[in-house]
Amino acid sequence: MDASEAQIYDAWLRLTLTDGLGPASVRQLLLAYGSPQRVLDAGMLDLRRHVPQELATAIAAGGNQEAAGTTLKWLEDPANHVVTLGDPHYPQLLLQISDPPPLLYVKGDCALLNQFAVAIVGSRNATTQGITNAEEFARALSEAGITVVSGLALGVDAAAHRGGLAGKASSIALVGTGLDVVYPARNRSLAHALAERGALVSEFPLGTPALASNFPRRNRLISGVSRGCLVIEAALQSGSLITARMANEQGREVFAMPGSIHSPLAKGCHRLIKQGAKLVDDVNDILEEFKFSLAATKAEALPEHSPATARLLELMGYDPCSHDALSARAGLPADALASFLLELELSGLIEKLPGNQYQRIR
Repeated sequence: MDASEAQIYDAWLRLTLTDGLGPASVRQLLLAYGSPQRVLDAGMLDLRRHVPQELATAIAAGGNQEAAGTTLKWLEDPANHVVTLGDPHYPQLLLQISDPPPLLYVKGDCALLNQFAVAIVGSRNATTQGITNAEEFARALSEAGITVVSGLALGVDAAAHRGGLAGKASSIALVGTGLDVVYPARNRSLAHALAERGALVSEFPLGTPALASNFPRRNRLISGVSRGCLVIEAALQSGSLITARMANEQGREVFAMPGSIHSPLAKGCHRLIKQGAKLVDDVNDILEEFKFSLAATKAEALPEHSPATARLLELMGYDPCSHDALSARAGLPADALASFLLELELSGLIEKLPGNQYQRIR
C-alpha cells in the first residue's frame, strides 16, 4: 500500500469508524459529498444538514483517527484488505441489496468476492448426516466452480467451509465479529485455513466482539453475496431461516434439504419447501438450476458387512429408531443387537442419538 492509497483508506476509515455513525448515514453523506475526504472537509454547519449535531461535530473534528490508525496498521499485513463501495473488488451482488455496507474488511483472497457463489447454512447442532451432507454438497459445488459461502458457525457452516476449501472454487466466511476475533474459538484452525485458501469477510470494525445483534446483520450478507442459499437441517426457530428469508427478499434462489418427519431439525427445511423453496436431495438439483456441470468424482467403496448386519441396516431405514424398536424388528436380544450397532457405529454407517435412538447415515 503506497502513500496515496493509505490516504484514501485513512479517510474511509476515519469516516466509517466515527462513533454513532451507521452505514445508512455514511451512504447518505457519500451521496451528498461524493467522497469520504470531502465529507471530512465539510464544515460542521454544512454537515448539520445531513446528520445530528453530535455526529457533525465528530466528523468535522476528523472522525475516529485512533481507530483508523489501528486499522491501517492491520492493513500492513498483505493478507488483510479493506474493500470500499468504490473498489472493483466490492461484491457487485451486494450493491443490489437495500443496505450494502459502505466498507468490508477482508482477510484472504479478495478475488473470491465476485465469484459465482452459493450459500450453505444450517443447524449448529447438526446430526452426523447433516454435517456429511453439507461437506459433500459443498465439495461438489466447489469442484463444479461455485464458491461456497457460509457463516463460520459450528455444525453445518463449518462443514460447508471444509467442503468448499476441498474444491477448486474455495469458500468465503461472512462473520459477525471483527476479523481480529475468531468466533467460535473452536473454529480457529478453520478460520486460518479460510484466510490462507479462501476469505474471511466482515462489515464490523476490528475488535468487535460476538454480540447477538451482529448475526442477523451478518446473515443478510451471506445471502447477499450468493446467487442462492441451501438450508441443511434447521429447526423452526433458526437463524438459518432468517438467512433464507433474506435470500428470498433479495431475489436469490432458496433451496432446502428434506429430512425425517420426526426430526426437529427437518421442520425448518420442510416449512421452506412448503413456502416455495426448491427441494434438494442431490447436488445436481442446484447445479442444473444455475447451468453448472458436476465434476467427475471417484466413488468410495463401502465397507463390507455380514448378512446379519446388512439386514439390520435395511430394517433400520433412515428415520431415528429406538433400541427397543430395532430389537423387535430384527428379533434380536438386546446384547446381540448392541454388538451389531457398535460395529455399524464404528464403521460410520449409523449415529447414536439422544434417548437411546439410532439413525442410519447415507
